[in-house]
Amino acid sequence: MTPVRVFCAAAVAALLSSPSFAQSGGLIVEKKTFEMPSYTTAAGATIKQVKIGWEAAGALNADKSNAILITHFFSATSHAFGKYAASDPAPGYWDYLIGPGKAIDTDKYYVLSSDTLVNLNVNAPNVITTGPASINPDTGKPYGMTFPVVSIKDFVNVQTKLVESLGIRKLHAVVGASMGGLQAYEWAASHPDMVDRIVAVIASPAADPYLIGWLDVWTSPIRLDPKWNNGDYYGKEPPNEGLAASLKLLTLHAQHWEWAMKTQSGVADPAKDPAKAFDNKFKIQATLDALGAARAKTSDANSFLYLVKANQLANADPEKIKIPTLILYTPTDLFFYPPYVEEAAKKIGAQTATLSGPNGHLNGVLNVGPAAGKITEFLAK
Repeated sequence: MTPVRVFCAAAVAALLSSPSFAQSGGLIVEKKTFEMPSYTTAAGATIKQVKIGWEAAGALNADKSNAILITHFFSATSHAFGKYAASDPAPGYWDYLIGPGKAIDTDKYYVLSSDTLVNLNVNAPNVITTGPASINPDTGKPYGMTFPVVSIKDFVNVQTKLVESLGIRKLHAVVGASMGGLQAYEWAASHPDMVDRIVAVIASPAADPYLIGWLDVWTSPIRLDPKWNNGDYYGKEPPNEGLAASLKLLTLHAQHWEWAMKTQSGVADPAKDPAKAFDNKFKIQATLDALGAARAKTSDANSFLYLVKANQLANADPEKIKIPTLILYTPTDLFFYPPYVEEAAKKIGAQTATLSGPNGHLNGVLNVGPAAGKITEFLAK
């Protein structure tokens, strides 16, 4: 049976079967922890005892000039490549792009990837990142919604400290998809002295009003779940029904009608005709329900809300981006509309290429393979 892996991009999750995720080429990575005694956010709040998880492959060269940072999408973690153990059922989400001899070659580059603050996957193994589910050292209780608002700029600022702690003065590149693309643009706009070039995949530099509105819609099921209790649910039954419904919304929006037509036609159970009872489902309903429920088990509702806010606050100025930039986008993206991406590319003077496939926004996670040569060429310049 083809392995099934769950993916969520730029505020999204999607359930897909894909043979490209079946092998990792034997690359084993270790989850590490980077700690800061405190961090002051872009908005001026202080967070004590900050931790983010990260991992890496390859080796730094003598002058530490060959480092590439991978920035992850909304529902992902730092686990972009390799496996934590040979027995793991599947490797990181971009394993087909990153590794020995691949588009982002770990025989040539030192490739590191870090979790963002407020990582969604609080209940998943190997996630150790500070966020609303963390204990506030001042109270001894989980922060909940008292955790400071953080932005894409804060994600990047913390990453700069991680990079500096490794003795790296300048990254060869920052590469990321969706929310990872937002971070790549922010790196280029705010820290051009610390990065040579960026590859932004399925993302524009800032959240436009329509996306901001959609992001707000995605949070509604969580807020309407009485178990959310204004974010005060730690130690109690969590609002997993609302969270699952939010993830269900994201899943459909991340995809495209072509995916639905090709893979989700018909009914979930031939013995249960949807015309005969409300509880009888079409195939796409059952798929979305199953994905939402599965993702909710490892995710945290408050962290979802904080990630939404961070994406809404994305606001890198393309006029400030002067370093070489490669933008990969898909014409069927329902998150970052192609005209906005193309307009930003013109302002930056970026190289561009389109990604094809039936998966809408998620083409930028699942179907980047045909652009591998372009990525390799861009990184080699």
